[in-house]
Amino acid sequence: MHVHAHPDDESSKGAATTARYVAEGVDVHVVTCTGGERGSILNPRMDRPDVLENISEIRRQEMDRARDILGVTQDWLGFVDSGFPEGDPPPPLPEGCFASLPVEEAAEPLVRLMRSFRPHVVTTYDERGGYPHPDHIMCHQVGVAAFEAAGDPSAYPGSGEPWQPLKLYYHHAFHRERTEALHEAMLADGLESPYAERLADWKPDPVHDARVTTRVPCADYFPVRDRALLAHATQIDPEGPWFAVPLRIHQSAWPTEDYELVRAHVQVATPESDLFAGIRESVGETES
Repeated sequence: MHVHAHPDDESSKGAATTARYVAEGVDVHVVTCTGGERGSILNPRMDRPDVLENISEIRRQEMDRARDILGVTQDWLGFVDSGFPEGDPPPPLPEGCFASLPVEEAAEPLVRLMRSFRPHVVTTYDERGGYPHPDHIMCHQVGVAAFEAAGDPSAYPGSGEPWQPLKLYYHHAFHRERTEALHEAMLADGLESPYAERLADWKPDPVHDARVTTRVPCADYFPVRDRALLAHATQIDPEGPWFAVPLRIHQSAWPTEDYELVRAHVQVATPESDLFAGIRESVGETES
């Protein structure tokens, strides 16, 4: 189960991992916390009044297409996008939005879904949200709270039979080591790197950079990831930064998607190359 803040996050974070596991027969479920109603239109070709007026429905249609490309099932938690507050100081969050709710309240429908779908693995964002969007930070808080509560019979007693997922991971999609590898590969190929300015401004954070525990090989599924990304036409410009690095360089320079294992109810040994490491053996022993 992947727990994401907005439609398009499931395609920009871990989509090739998803596609690989779906191809291997794993039942993968995406939870989308908000509808992305306050998201900006990031593709110039879609920046039109008719799109802006119908952004909620269009983003749901985009999610439908991406879901079908990835081969997953999906649920909306039904919360309202908080938007990205900009200014100094930033304005208050809109009333009733996802990030303004108490975590205990917002976690209940996710607990219900975990107890219904019964995942062995859950992924979400770290405490920074991947980037500091209030919905991403709230998604982290709700995802962790639901993971802890889903197996507790005393928590949310009216929300289904308890079920304890066995492993919780954080996505680390845009860490420095990967960015440097792609940057260097672009230069070695005689191409202009889109990451030069970002790397120049990147403040060292060796503790955070060292948090990756699990690298899932999935380069063969990068084309599926890209198709799923392009399904979110309001958010992804085909000629923009998402596709500035050619696919062949992505596949050769960094052929994995990367995660941090933060909770495990099975015996594990890191580093890992499989989100189900330790689970396949544990579940097999239980069922035999």
